[in-house]
Amino acid sequence: MHMYTEHFNLKLLPFENVPDPLFFYDYGDHALIRKQISGSLQSGRGLIVVMGPIGSGKTTLSQMIKFDFPENIKLIWMGEPPANSANLYMFLAQELGLQPSSSEKTFVMRDIRNALLKLNSAGKKCMVIMDEAHLMSDDVINGIRLLNNLEEGSIKLIQMLLLGQEELMEKINQPEMEPFKQRIATLEILGKMSVDTMLKYISHRIQVAGGSPDLIADTGREALSIAFSAGGTPRTVNSLCDKSFNVAFEREKPVVDARDIYEATQRMGLITDVFHYICLLNTRERDIKSQELPPTADKPVPETAEQLSPSITRKAEQVNRGTINEAPDISGIGMGVAELFPADPKGIKAPAIWLLLSIIAFTLSVLFFCERTESTGFLGCLMALFNAV
Repeated sequence: MHMYTEHFNLKLLPFENVPDPLFFYDYGDHALIRKQISGSLQSGRGLIVVMGPIGSGKTTLSQMIKFDFPENIKLIWMGEPPANSANLYMFLAQELGLQPSSSEKTFVMRDIRNALLKLNSAGKKCMVIMDEAHLMSDDVINGIRLLNNLEEGSIKLIQMLLLGQEELMEKINQPEMEPFKQRIATLEILGKMSVDTMLKYISHRIQVAGGSPDLIADTGREALSIAFSAGGTPRTVNSLCDKSFNVAFEREKPVVDARDIYEATQRMGLITDVFHYICLLNTRERDIKSQELPPTADKPVPETAEQLSPSITRKAEQVNRGTINEAPDISGIGMGVAELFPADPKGIKAPAIWLLLSIIAFTLSVLFFCERTESTGFLGCLMALFNAV
């Protein structure tokens, strides 16, 4: 048992890619086609063809037929078509317990018909399931057509179920295959699951495995819906879900969310739009966190100088005084006009007036002195002034 089954309290692995009838999703197209096949077999209509893309559940669907008719059907399974019609007849003969006396098709066909009549008289049916039917050669297709002609009255002695991919339709539609096409009793086509069907399919498999659908979070389901917005096959859905559960297990998370789905898509190399959804989730989370933060008005306002305690105020004054005392000597630095005369005119009005008056008074005093000393010329007046001092 895988470790993640214990981590998520599961009894089984929910998303293994094996045709297990236990996990068969009996809804939608699969349920409808299953009923059609069962009805054709019960009525002995003969040739049934089921086509669908890789991983669409064709093999699992065929396994359910064994459970629908467990007792009265001789089931012959062919994993792939034989090389030619002769090998097809010999294979069927051996599966019916025959030992043909000749390898000629006519004699082998006769022995097969006799064996089928015995089964029919015993109330049993023979059904041949051929997988990978799109690989059939034209010779094998013609051999199947001849086997379909084996009848007892209105009852087909052998029922044949052909499972193949879409290429099988190209073979059937060829003009030379018209006789074969007309003998197909039931033709069914399996498509991709819609988003709604896919989500129900996932929940179904989790519940069969013993878990709860809540093991995938809402964001995980949204991511899966985005990843398979164009539809998905059971095989691809199983692979992505299995890897997503592994990622969540590695991260020790209780549920699978969108980020686990995205990581799984990266490991599988799937190109999806899940990344954009992750970006949207991140944006939403940031918005929610920003809304939960307290408003700016409620934040504490720093205390002003008036609100500080006396001791803190005194320490601040001491620091300021120390800073002033330690200021560098700038006496040698020339000061420009801007430094001598600040830009504020109100601050310099009174000093300027006093300076102007002082200059006028000094000039008048010098002139008065020069006149008293009867000095000749300005230089003579200055010499007399210095001598007087």
